[in-house]
Amino acid sequence: MSPENQDQNHPRPLKGTFGQLPEGRIELKALPSAADKEILTQAALQFLAKLSRKFEPTRSTLLKARKTHEREIDRGNFPVFLSETVPIQEADWKVARIPKDLEERKVEITGPVERKMILNALNSGASVFMADFEDSNAPTWDNNLKGQINLRDTVCGTINFTSPEGKHYELGKKIATLVVRPRGWHLIEKHLLIDGSPMSASLFDFGLYFFHNAKKLIEKGTAPYFYLPKMEHYLEARLWNDVFRFAQAELGIPNGTIRATVLIETILAAFQMDEILFELREHSSGLNCGRWDYIFSFIKKFRKHKRFVLPDRSQVTMDKAFLKAYVDLLIKTCHRRGIHAMGGMAAQIPIKGNEAANQAAFEKVRLDKLREVKAGHDGTWVAHPGLVSLARGIFDESIKGPNQLNVRREDVILAAQDLLSIPEGMITEGGLRTNIRVGILYLEAWLRGNGCVPINHLMEDAATAEISRTQVWQWIYHEARMSGEGAITKALVQKIIGEELEQFKRELGLEKFEQGKFALASSLFEKVSTESECPDFLTVVAYDYLD
Repeated sequence: MSPENQDQNHPRPLKGTFGQLPEGRIELKALPSAADKEILTQAALQFLAKLSRKFEPTRSTLLKARKTHEREIDRGNFPVFLSETVPIQEADWKVARIPKDLEERKVEITGPVERKMILNALNSGASVFMADFEDSNAPTWDNNLKGQINLRDTVCGTINFTSPEGKHYELGKKIATLVVRPRGWHLIEKHLLIDGSPMSASLFDFGLYFFHNAKKLIEKGTAPYFYLPKMEHYLEARLWNDVFRFAQAELGIPNGTIRATVLIETILAAFQMDEILFELREHSSGLNCGRWDYIFSFIKKFRKHKRFVLPDRSQVTMDKAFLKAYVDLLIKTCHRRGIHAMGGMAAQIPIKGNEAANQAAFEKVRLDKLREVKAGHDGTWVAHPGLVSLARGIFDESIKGPNQLNVRREDVILAAQDLLSIPEGMITEGGLRTNIRVGILYLEAWLRGNGCVPINHLMEDAATAEISRTQVWQWIYHEARMSGEGAITKALVQKIIGEELEQFKRELGLEKFEQGKFALASSLFEKVSTESECPDFLTVVAYDYLD
């Protein structure tokens, strides 16, 4: 095992090639430290290469299919429930039996794979901790490898941390069940080339964690558990299932040991919930309402159609229109199939020094969690340990057992148009400025390697930055009019970006401002929110600027 905190500050060159293994071409475009080499062993790299060579052709085909479907939507062919899978939709089947340590998931806490964050989350009193390589992790090579080391030490029970101030952190007696979220199918790991091409980030994150920890997890009475993000089609779930089968066979682990919860965070996946569960039925642990990415997907997929222009993000709430329909359908689908329906993220964080504001924030969380449990959710997400007891109290009061899978939402009868309905609301200059401000602030922190950022007393991740920039793009494209004001134009957005930069200078001071990455962040935000075509993912564009 590596010594405590060994991974915190080791230097690393980020250019060049680290060797080639004898069987095929496996290139590392960075030089690992001694600690990293414990993760990037030759056996682990060979395992990653096997995954890549077997599954990369299918991944590439499925990503091309996404673009084809996107062009169909641009032409006005909106999503519908699939006719070819009606037998799966109508048949009475269930997913595999729930593992013991996933029966109760009333409160799940999420966060990046940073050492102190992992310890705080595991000790928070939550049922589950989702260790995140995706939206709350800026995917620098350093962050990703440190994250793998941190998770290895977590599984071994040796993880601890001492802060620069001397405060010591270690695992408590009772900790949350560990679940890991790899990056989505659309992302690559540019630092590892297999036969000359960057490896799938999904397979990289999954493969390293699984290779090093699967058997140890089983020895400890748990198993490798995952959250799967941003899928758009049931065939992408089939790909994950094939990956799981292959990986288990390679390591001599029984099929069905892996369990995965799918985040329904794209509008297209919402029309295929039964099919996604069916594809993963031997490995499924449920579905989750990935609310922020879902809003992002809704804007992005329908961006060229004026009827889908949304009001300010603050007015797009879970109890209205397409979001309420999606929640109800997810709960009905999961409980019919005998598996968890997980609620969404409470992004609020405690507000120090202002008790009135803090109480108001907690009340918002309370009402949101009360809505979720009454709707039939079996658990929920929080972003901060300070919210765990509040959320748990609400779910414990309403659910006397470990879950409420017995709650069947047979009252839910939805048509395709219900999942496409738009909430009423206004577009305001305040909403536009908030999008620009949050987008730039988040992106600036992400470019410095921080993917989980407190802004205006909310814990923001890549999903909210994606909403911000796609909504600005949508408003410009359709020349949306602000309430009591004029139209939103490219020139107006550029003007406000300049004004916000000046405000950041005043708030931070010139020296701190110039030490940051505000110029690059604002330039990238302007690019992705004002150019003629809307890029699919901000993080794909910005990844070129990360080490």
